Amino acid sequence: MRTTAKRIDIKGQIVESGNDWIYDWLGIENTSPKKILKALQEAGGEDIEIYINSPGGSVFAGSEIYTELRNYAGKKLIKITGIAASAASVIAQAGESEISPTGMFMMHNVKTCASGDYRDMDNTGDALRAANQSIINAYIDKTGMDTDTLQNLMDRETYLSAQQAVEYGFVNKIMFSDNAVPMYNGFDTIPNETIEKIRNMIKAPGHDDSDCLSKKKAVARLRMLNLKGEKNQ
Repeated sequence: MRTTAKRIDIKGQIVESGNDWIYDWLGIENTSPKKILKALQEAGGEDIEIYINSPGGSVFAGSEIYTELRNYAGKKLIKITGIAASAASVIAQAGESEISPTGMFMMHNVKTCASGDYRDMDNTGDALRAANQSIINAYIDKTGMDTDTLQNLMDRETYLSAQQAVEYGFVNKIMFSDNAVPMYNGFDTIPNETIEKIRNMIKAPGHDDSDCLSKKKAVARLRMLNLKGEKNQ
């Protein structure tokens, strides 16, 4: 008798486990290593299907999720139903995969913000290049492509259709078809400085404090902070 594979969703922002509660509190769809590890433990080695529709997010959270999936003992099938972009594209390399005919795959260089003198900038550049290489390692393991070709695709911030993703080897096949082919790294992620401002305005779940900012007020304040590229005040 065939058993139904357990479904695990990787949707929305890829965030650090310590920040996921803020996204949950604000009603923003997200995926963290903690949530995926819990889902894998509950699956208990049974067959799983991982559904991905994510713009990416944290490089380190993405790496942890990728590793957890690679280490999972049971059979797994990854299904890209929308977009696997940035850090989510790395997660999509963790096993046998399919992509919807309308799905997309996106890869680009790791990004960050930095301040300081020329030595700090040099160090930041070195760190970004190292993070790029860590992502390339996952792509190489899946596709067998060489480093220079993959770096060029990342430099160009490459968007691939379902057909192109299969042709390059990032995905094994297109859904509903029998023609199988034998690291901030994302967008729309809440900036760290905004996370810290929210931490100062509210408290984590489980704390009861009459001075804790109401969710309604926090959401209104968050809109005023301008999530993308806000300036220090």
